Amino acid sequence: MERRRFLQLGFGSAMAMGLPNLGFASAIPINIPKRLSSNPLLNFDGLPDFAAVKPTHIEPAIDFLLQYSRGVVEEITAQKNITWENFYVPLQESQNKLNRAWSIVSHLHSVENSDDLRKAYDKAEQILTDYETWYGMHRPLYESFDKLKQSKQFKHYTKAQKKAIDDALLDFKLSGVALTGEKAQRYAKIAARLSELSTQFGNHVIDASKGWELVVDDVVKLKGLSELAIASAKEAADKKGVSGYRFALNYPSYAAIITYADDRELRKEMYTQYRTRASDQGANAGKWDNTPIIKEMTDLRLEMAQLLGYKNYAEYALATRMADSPEQVLGFLNELLDKARPKAVLERAALEKYAKDKGLIQADETLEAWDLSYVSEKQKQEQYDIDTEALRVYFPIDKVLSGMFKITHRLFGVDISEKSGVSVVNPDVRFFEMYKDGRHIASFYLDLYARDDKRSGAWHSAAIKHYKKPDGTIQLPVSTIVCNFRPPNQGEPALLLHDEAETLFHEFGHGLHSMLTQVDVLALSGTSVPWDAVEFPSQMLENWLWNTESLVLMSEHYQTKEPIPKAIIDKMIAAKNYQAAMGMVRQLEYALFDMRLNTEYKKGDTNTMERIREDIRKHVSVIGEPKWVRTAHSFNHIFSGGYAAGYYSYLWSEVLSSDAYTRFVKEGVLNGKTGQDFVDAILSKGGVEEPMDMFVQFMGRKPNLEALLKAKGII
Repeated sequence: MERRRFLQLGFGSAMAMGLPNLGFASAIPINIPKRLSSNPLLNFDGLPDFAAVKPTHIEPAIDFLLQYSRGVVEEITAQKNITWENFYVPLQESQNKLNRAWSIVSHLHSVENSDDLRKAYDKAEQILTDYETWYGMHRPLYESFDKLKQSKQFKHYTKAQKKAIDDALLDFKLSGVALTGEKAQRYAKIAARLSELSTQFGNHVIDASKGWELVVDDVVKLKGLSELAIASAKEAADKKGVSGYRFALNYPSYAAIITYADDRELRKEMYTQYRTRASDQGANAGKWDNTPIIKEMTDLRLEMAQLLGYKNYAEYALATRMADSPEQVLGFLNELLDKARPKAVLERAALEKYAKDKGLIQADETLEAWDLSYVSEKQKQEQYDIDTEALRVYFPIDKVLSGMFKITHRLFGVDISEKSGVSVVNPDVRFFEMYKDGRHIASFYLDLYARDDKRSGAWHSAAIKHYKKPDGTIQLPVSTIVCNFRPPNQGEPALLLHDEAETLFHEFGHGLHSMLTQVDVLALSGTSVPWDAVEFPSQMLENWLWNTESLVLMSEHYQTKEPIPKAIIDKMIAAKNYQAAMGMVRQLEYALFDMRLNTEYKKGDTNTMERIREDIRKHVSVIGEPKWVRTAHSFNHIFSGGYAAGYYSYLWSEVLSSDAYTRFVKEGVLNGKTGQDFVDAILSKGGVEEPMDMFVQFMGRKPNLEALLKAKGII
């Protein structure tokens, strides 16, 4: 289901749970039955006990919390006089309990996706979806919010309280509260089915990634790969009890082959399997095929949007975002395309000429998609005298973390220390606490390494959100930051690529947004901002990976402890915008496909996706991907990750971050005063103010599109 912001606020029989009459603001007693007293999901004190949670705990805990939450809704809406204290406060607290339990379940589903846990998750998600649909269409609840809006007290509420009420009223409308009869029943069925399909889509991608491996018996075939990559592949084979060198469809394995393997057929094989995951193509064609799921989801999204009075799903999705309309987004994307594509075409042509001149392909051959990363790395090394893989030795994980924390301290005035003895999902997971002026303000988990049962990619999620509880105390935020880096092997530390360090900074930027919030209302706390602004802080933090002053803080040779030479830093920065236009066009391919699919799709039109994909392949892309590539089939962001009609957000937010960073360049990239201004204007405010207003507060003006193009060296 496409979960909206209202679900971050209140979940709801109170009488059945033994709740008192809630005529005043207080912590809501939750009478947990004896049979559930040892269920770790129902312990709301302290940190999540990840290690103690078993699949058998999930359904009973979520079922109990949904009964409890439904009871809260029924109790508070039965009151005659609705106030913030007797209505919103208890509603918010019941939501907080459910959020905390479900965040644990959702996290486990992403990082330890066993068969038993998957089955338990699916059952719990079904009852959660049913509840969410009931909540979003519950007329008495909507009317109670409207009473708050119309009350005499409303004008005396804080800005956050007013915004939370206004957002809730909008979200009720977007969740079908005005629908009746058959339309209401149909909406509920669509919501339930979309939730089910989204989970199935993600499971298929995990299964398809786990369901194929490449085992190379002769190390000679791996010529070009680094010793570290080969050692990792050998260790992976040993763990599986096979001889040789094992590569899976996780990104570290894929990148090692596609970027460095001299064997062109080996690169093609890896590319083929990676780019056809969960589809009708590739070695496991049809086994975990997401084609019918994509078509059904697209149909249902359109139908849901039209039930609510929108022309298409994109219009519906943009109702709560910075962008005003699909036309505005498409105009933004096409403007970037007009600026970037001509240069990208030149970059692609130069790359093919280089490949032929160097004998990497024959004169009568075409540079294929599985050649691009390999040839690009060769050209980059020659042009800038820099070896991307060789740079790993300067980015051992502990040094990167130490540098990241030093930068965070100097910019934002916070201190971070590691703590042991905390319950974690996997022994590799690390836990840290954050302090401000000696006061504990937040905590976070780091889960850095790839595993077979772990979803691919990198992400941040809030295990516990910052907010003021009914008793007036502050619930400290706890974040989870997840990556999929190559794990350490043979007793050596994990060594990151520079762009992997950039990924870590990106996700930590989300974490800072969540952990430095000062918003006391749960629905607006932390990263609860319009979807197309949520990437702003995370992309902002990436900039510190491209500055000499900050790079020296996070890098040293893992053996000699020597600092990274300034000459190498200069080369890295000089190479920063290598093929930047091609990279931007690649992002535009994804964003345009997403927005066009959710704008142009007509019910029952089975050719829309194929038509858009082919049009983008011919007129947008410069890579030259074969027709059999199935990008959409593993596109978790838009079919399983909440980014439907929202993938443009990365580029939209990158305009904000590129422009805002110019102030740091002007005033000092580690200037604490500027950093504190960024906290005050952006990181601390959550979703209380409109993102554009927050940007203007920090910069004194609206954003400039050219800032991104200049930062990329495109203009």
